[in-house]
Amino acid sequence: MKYIKKLLILGFHSINLILIIFYLYPGSIFGCYLYNNCYVQPQITKNFIVSSKYLVSSNHVYVFIILSFFGILAYYSSNKIKFLITYLFSLSIILELFHLIIPNRGFEWSDLFGNILGVTIVIIIYNVKNKYV
Repeated sequence: MKYIKKLLILGFHSINLILIIFYLYPGSIFGCYLYNNCYVQPQITKNFIVSSKYLVSSNHVYVFIILSFFGILAYYSSNKIKFLITYLFSLSIILELFHLIIPNRGFEWSDLFGNILGVTIVIIIYNVKNKYV
């Protein structure tokens, strides 16, 4: 069991590091490899439409669901879960704010809302599971 726990923690930290590298890179690493154009961001699915004026970035929701899921699994039975939740919300905001100063990147509200929504979905599932299971 300790081996699985260590593997989950390593996985969470690895995903976290990769996310930070991709977020801070001035362009799109995936776009460079997939389209031979570092300025094109691949889109997994269409963005979620909240209303006629507001969109939520689906790519960002998916990435932060994966990161949050691995974080919750890694620190599930630990007393660090509150710190992890604070960290995930802070990371989702800070990384998007960095796009204000990174060349060839731009701050977008839809991306920020996608980040926060991804973390929120996993936290809600975690809380429901703890309350009813």
